[in-house]
Amino acid sequence: MIKFVGSFDTVASLPNTQFSEYAFVGRSNVGKSSLINAILGEKVARTSNTPGRTQSLNLFNYADKTMIVDLPGYGFARVSKVEAMRWLNRLEEYLLNRSQLRRLFVLIDSRIGPKDSDLDLMDFCDKNGICYQIVYTKKDKKVRKNNQETLSHENHPAMIENILETSAEKKFGLQELRDIIGVK
Repeated sequence: MIKFVGSFDTVASLPNTQFSEYAFVGRSNVGKSSLINAILGEKVARTSNTPGRTQSLNLFNYADKTMIVDLPGYGFARVSKVEAMRWLNRLEEYLLNRSQLRRLFVLIDSRIGPKDSDLDLMDFCDKNGICYQIVYTKKDKKVRKNNQETLSHENHPAMIENILETSAEKKFGLQELRDIIGVK
């Protein structure tokens, strides 16, 4: 039911399919791969405690009707500035040119809150009319930082108003994501 399609280094190398795509992006170590595995109920995405492990555009086919895209993280991985810029350019190219993209899930670690890199991505999406939804991860963990910035649709017009809260470890907040994506 779930097939790993492949890891792609460029947007041009992605397969051209008719399937809707749902992409997951966020700072390195936010839990993208863990959340994808929890949503799908299988360990299909590689997880690691080392930030920056996901370096390619990883596609997973769900039931020959939907593509799940695990995008490289940003903002924390220990890579060169040249490599970080290459990742950013590839992300922008994907977001601007992938007509199959139905929703971008911007994952934010709930313990930390949005960082400048998250806000920069949100501003990019707002300016380019790219629909995205905020998903707080690790909601089972203790919040480390007071006075976290509150995100609102009023300040981010491309953002879907409903902010989701999840825990891949404790398996809560997953059903709403499954419903959006169409995972049974």
